[in-house]
Amino acid sequence: MTAINQRPSRSLTSLLVPLVVGGLVVLALGVYGRAHTPTGFAVGVAGFSAALPMKVWLTTGAFVLAIVQVVSALSMWGKLGITIPAGVHRWSGRLAFILTIPVAFHCLYALGLQYDVPRVLAHSLLGCFFYGIFTAKMLALPKKDTPGWTLPVFGGLAFTALIGLWLTSSFWFFTAIGFKV
Repeated sequence: MTAINQRPSRSLTSLLVPLVVGGLVVLALGVYGRAHTPTGFAVGVAGFSAALPMKVWLTTGAFVLAIVQVVSALSMWGKLGITIPAGVHRWSGRLAFILTIPVAFHCLYALGLQYDVPRVLAHSLLGCFFYGIFTAKMLALPKKDTPGWTLPVFGGLAFTALIGLWLTSSFWFFTAIGFKV
């Protein structure tokens, strides 16, 4: 009986470090975004007319790869009845994350965390949350004693945050401004 009582607490304890570190990432990005004086410029926009279209299209690429992530994860968990190689999940995730880096860097360094427009506030908070939950997921990934729900929940939260980021940026851009490159 003692072993049964200890197992859940040990597995939940294994989530403590990923969640704390992920929370610190959220907090650090938010504090930096508010404390840092925005520069208005952060990265070159090679191939794009301006920074905003660059961010919109890179975020759209990450959005598409996030859908690949969900489909390949469902396949890995045996929910689709088809087999998609695990490498598809790993590489689509890596590429999606890489596409978000210049976007996040530009947002934080050039614009900072803004709160004067509700859409922009939601976007800023979702961006901080995305990197925090992504960090927690990556730190929980190699742990064998985490509860079985950990990766689907953390992955689902990262997916939801990325969809929210796309809706508050790219979708807004496409509907308000158009399909500029």
